Amino acid sequence: MTVGSSPFQLPSLPGTLLPNILCGNQACWPHTVLLATAKFLLLCSQCSTSRGTFMKEKAATSFLLCSQNPLSWVLCTLQQRSHGCKQRFEAERGGPAIACSPTPISRLLGSESEPDQAAHCTDGEERGPRRHPGCWKMLTVAMCMALLGCLQAQELRGHVSVILLGATGDLARKYLWQGLFQLYLDEAGKDYSFSFHGAALTSTKQGQAFIAKVLESLSCPEDMAPDRCAELKGQFQRLSAYRHLATSEDYMALSKDIEAQVQHGGLREAGRIFYFSVPPFAYADIARNINSSCRPGPGAWLRVVLEKPFGHDHLSAQQLATELGGFFREEEMYRVDHYLGKQAVAQILPFRDQNRKALDGLWSRHHVERVEIIMKETVDAEGRTSFYEEYGVIRDVLQNHLTEVLTLVAMELPHNISSSESVLQHKLRAFRALRGLQKGSAVLGQYQAYSEQVRREQQKPDSFRSLTPTFAGVLVHMDNLRWEGVPFILMSGKALDERVGYVRILFRNQAYCVQNDEHWVADQSQCLPRQIVFYIGHGELGSPAVLVSRNLFRPSLPSESWKELGARPGLRLFGRPLSDFYAYRPVREQDAYSVLISRIFHGRKDSFITTENLLASWGFWTPLLDSLAHEVPRLYPGGAENGHLLDFEFSGTQLYFSQRQPEQLVPGPGPAPMPSGFQVLKAKYRESPLISAWPEELIAKLADDIEATAVRAVRRFGTFHLALSGGSSPVPLFQQLATRHYGFPWAHTHLWLVDERCVPLWDPESNFQHLQTHLLQHVRVPYYNIHPMPVHLHQRLCAEEDQGAQTYASEISALVANSSFDLVLLGMGADGHTASLFPQSPSGLDGEQLVVLTESPSRPFQRMSLSLPLINRARKVAVLVMGRVKREITMLVSRVGHEPKKWPISGVLPSSGQLVWYMDYEAFLG
Repeated sequence: MTVGSSPFQLPSLPGTLLPNILCGNQACWPHTVLLATAKFLLLCSQCSTSRGTFMKEKAATSFLLCSQNPLSWVLCTLQQRSHGCKQRFEAERGGPAIACSPTPISRLLGSESEPDQAAHCTDGEERGPRRHPGCWKMLTVAMCMALLGCLQAQELRGHVSVILLGATGDLARKYLWQGLFQLYLDEAGKDYSFSFHGAALTSTKQGQAFIAKVLESLSCPEDMAPDRCAELKGQFQRLSAYRHLATSEDYMALSKDIEAQVQHGGLREAGRIFYFSVPPFAYADIARNINSSCRPGPGAWLRVVLEKPFGHDHLSAQQLATELGGFFREEEMYRVDHYLGKQAVAQILPFRDQNRKALDGLWSRHHVERVEIIMKETVDAEGRTSFYEEYGVIRDVLQNHLTEVLTLVAMELPHNISSSESVLQHKLRAFRALRGLQKGSAVLGQYQAYSEQVRREQQKPDSFRSLTPTFAGVLVHMDNLRWEGVPFILMSGKALDERVGYVRILFRNQAYCVQNDEHWVADQSQCLPRQIVFYIGHGELGSPAVLVSRNLFRPSLPSESWKELGARPGLRLFGRPLSDFYAYRPVREQDAYSVLISRIFHGRKDSFITTENLLASWGFWTPLLDSLAHEVPRLYPGGAENGHLLDFEFSGTQLYFSQRQPEQLVPGPGPAPMPSGFQVLKAKYRESPLISAWPEELIAKLADDIEATAVRAVRRFGTFHLALSGGSSPVPLFQQLATRHYGFPWAHTHLWLVDERCVPLWDPESNFQHLQTHLLQHVRVPYYNIHPMPVHLHQRLCAEEDQGAQTYASEISALVANSSFDLVLLGMGADGHTASLFPQSPSGLDGEQLVVLTESPSRPFQRMSLSLPLINRARKVAVLVMGRVKREITMLVSRVGHEPKKWPISGVLPSSGQLVWYMDYEAFLG
């Protein structure tokens, strides 16, 4: 018999009888069980109410049996019980009670070493000795019942208080009160009692009226009988109350009220849940008040529930986490991402676990073509522009919801998915395997009415134009063996053509079918698309679902919670009829917040965001957000009128819109000029050729020029020596060369570095690491033609005595004719530096040295760089300048003369070669 099916309903015990008793994980002491049950049963068997007494006191005895110091508690409590028995006997008989002296325990056990002595009982006159022949039978029954009581006592959890902060807010009204009611429906009649406290800064009268209105609107599941629903709803309303919470005194009063309620009801406090449905700026004060004035007592747990946003970037998230960590332990904090409560999302790990055998051979780069994680909305940001201006679509959706889903798909599957700790550890490993994002990894859009909405709602001037994206597509890759090379496409936006969310895993199709498609059968033909879809909701289906192509396998899902979807003739999903899929939907649909509130109550941490995972996510997204801060998003009209304007494609690690959009150099009235009208502008800059264009055209032009130079050099000399600068500007060029230039003579190309940071070559800040990530791993350059700078020698970084600079100079002299590179690619910093030659550098700006060690004004400070004299020996030097932030230095350098000490870039002038400037329109025209 399981404890849960026991016919005995244990009564609640007064808290005063149970100080310092811990029963959850303590073993029951056998000799104590025997002693307590024997003495207590023998005593009460002589009272007229003995049977009822035993049943009523069973739970108390059971708790005592599991005490850390059982003997002292047993003796004490038995004394209390005997006194109670005596009083009850006197009340019933109306006369003196039997005076009982218990039989020695050794006698009850049948020990031969004790004299034959029984309990002597009198009821006013002497009686002779009386034996108890049924003692062993009674003891056996008593022991069984006491042991059962001990097990049952372990399941008693006591009273739970739920405090909803921000109880009069929009989120609380729409979702949280209903979620709390659902928790009560699920747990009512079990081992807990509840109280629900709605708290806010609203006045008591207004708050009470608001709460009463919300409580009246609560609904029960469709399959619940109306009478039962009305009964439970009435109970929940009586258990719910509003209170004004603002000061530390308010929190102290709340704590005292909870303690009084628990004591008055003869209950034990199990724990308290504080749900923060408030803006993040209010977290610190509330956390301080809870920690100082409203924590539950010893033995009770505390769970603090936090709503996003959890910071604006990595730094702010770190600061918020540190601040909250000063008040709460990690295990007390539950950061909510409501997407993890969506039924289809919550089914991803169980689905992978229940179908391990079928998926083990499929769930990898060898079979998966791509993964799409999509959330589309038809609504716009009207009424929320103050929030949206600060966060935008990437922070609002991609950094949290879609990234969390990505980790559920990509993480290694733990052996035991019911272990929260194991799941969270595997998710963290997935975060750490995400490859860093670059500017070219994303496309941005903004619906046309957005800027006008911002101007209206925030009283901005008529000239204001927002750069906040309301649409984003991002291409993500993972650096591990399972997913190497598989594109994960994350996309979300407002004012789109439909409302839908899904995760789609599309498998490679390597079959060819001889018969035409009219004869393809869904569960037999391997030529049909093969996919698994976790359909999050809305869209054509209108409900959550799990879809598996019939030509893959028949999936296994828990029958008690998922059922097969009925036929829907004419319905097509992802270009195929629904009949092509094994399709399942939930037996009962549940709101995400109801699911998550239940998991908070049961302490399931794997459905929430830990501090480590939060910071790992922000560490992944912050560099991309910084690089896109000044990007102008593509405008789109919204809804069905978007057409194909937002369609995008990917190649390698680059993402780009499929259709070109007309651009304007300076926004103004009249039709916008087409980019083709000024696609490549040729002019002069510092008396050298200048090529200017939009970024995509500029990079394409530069890549074409480099390839043409390479082909000529190989044809003439047999090799091509290319020196590449570091930084972020060349990354799109590397990607262009890797994915669009299949005729490039890589086998005859030597790659050199113009400069390098003094960090290990595998460090993310290493220029060589950038080159490896974005170019080398995608092209076939002989390894002996790759020449990284020797900054890491003898386990030291850029030590003078290691002579790394001299070593690199010797290598150049030995392999490059006359130490003249065929092409050197440079950039220009906002302070006028180039390579790692900074203003006032003591070396490298002149002299005979070919390679020098320098100091940077920013971390990492130590650098190695080609010198200006060596750069000026090159046959061709290309300077790439991109971005609006370079506009000021571009104007300044255009006016200065040859002043390399002040402006190192002004010292670049090849002695017998050609200098060409490549500038995008933002750097050139602003």
